[in-house]
Amino acid sequence: MYYVSKTMEIAGSHSLNLSYESKCSRLHGHNWTVTVHCKARELNADGMVADFSQIKAAIHDYLDHGNFNELLPFNPTAENIARWIVDRIPSCYRADVRESDGNTAVYVDEALADPFDPQR
Repeated sequence: MYYVSKTMEIAGSHSLNLSYESKCSRLHGHNWTVTVHCKARELNADGMVADFSQIKAAIHDYLDHGNFNELLPFNPTAENIARWIVDRIPSCYRADVRESDGNTAVYVDEALADPFDPQR
C-alpha cells in the first residue's frame, strides 16, 4: 500500500449555525491547517497515488480566502469540512482539519481505512 499526505494552510471565514448561543455564530476567520491523506494499492500511470497539485487545486485553491458559508453547501464546522474533503478527493481516506491551535477535527472513511495504518 502506498500513502501520501498533503498539508495546506487555508485562510477562510465562516459562521456556524448552532443550536445554542455562541460567538462562533458571527462571521469570523481562521488560518486553517488541512492535511489530506490518500492511499492506493497500485500507483497510477504517472507513478503516483495522487498528484499533490490536483489535491491543492481541489481544496486550497477552492477555499482559500473565501467565506466557507458561501462555498460549501452545509454548516461549515471543522468536522463537516473534513468529511467534504474525503468525499472530494477520490483516493482520500482521511482528512485532518485544524481550525486553530488545539482544535482539530478528523474524518476517516472506515470503508477505505486500513486497520494497520499508522496515521489512524
